[in-house]
Amino acid sequence: MKILVLSRSNRKNGAERLLEAAQKRGHDVRIVDYTKCYCNVVKSKPQVYYEGKPLEGIDAIIPRISILSQAYGSAIIRQFEMMNVFSTTGSLAFIRTRDKLRSMQLLARHDIDIPKTVVANNTGAVDELIAMVGGAPLIVKVARGSQGMGVMLAETRSAARAIIQAFYSQNVNILVQEFIEESKGVDIRAFIVGGKIVGAMKRQGPEGEFRSNIHIGGQGTAIKLTRAERQMALGAAKAMNLDIAGVDLLPSERGPLVMEVNAFPMFGAIEEVTKHDIAGKMIEYVEDHVPKKRKRDKVGA
Repeated sequence: MKILVLSRSNRKNGAERLLEAAQKRGHDVRIVDYTKCYCNVVKSKPQVYYEGKPLEGIDAIIPRISILSQAYGSAIIRQFEMMNVFSTTGSLAFIRTRDKLRSMQLLARHDIDIPKTVVANNTGAVDELIAMVGGAPLIVKVARGSQGMGVMLAETRSAARAIIQAFYSQNVNILVQEFIEESKGVDIRAFIVGGKIVGAMKRQGPEGEFRSNIHIGGQGTAIKLTRAERQMALGAAKAMNLDIAGVDLLPSERGPLVMEVNAFPMFGAIEEVTKHDIAGKMIEYVEDHVPKKRKRDKVGA
């Protein structure tokens, strides 16, 4: 099988592990920098070019798109879709998950429990926003971000007002969410491939840090999910029309809450702590689905 891993060069996003896993299973695979690809957009024969040559005979692509080049990355995925090349992540689903507001709206529509979340577009509603999430402390998130970037904890009402007003003054779209104090800097990452959970870990943030992301110093521990956590994670991925996803859960007094759904989750840490071959599972998923056409995206937003 001929597989392309779409990734920026020198990015620690699992592309090399996917290359290794695919080669181990006997596939013809290479890493292609999607930002250096270009397209021939015609009705008769859409094509993607790289280094002056058309990328032909491709059976599947595995995108690993950076937030800094997501618009162009989604266009390249879409071009491959027009060529009837199987993609492990659809272009629509990818853009949907990178928009935190749209993600929260879709999760809520599918009855997935999430932290109280509010959004507005003017400074006149700041006090109402703060009240609607239960007051300070609260979380302020940039609407488009990843890996814990653009996420701030406002510990007091005055700090919350200042942070929210500062973002509005710069025309930055944000979400305001309740702070789940009982989680104590802990969250759960569930890794899903093909509608099955193939690994899960608890992440604990460093002392004094409310975020638990591994790349900022969080520590991971392999865990077995509860039934409620499994159902919540699988339901969230399905709501976003993702067959491969990382779902982040927050433990709370009212049960697990979905904090975020990731279309291109990092898997180095979860492979290390669980000893599961996540990259291999992703290649198996490609093998199982290449002969089939991806079902139409019917999420509707």
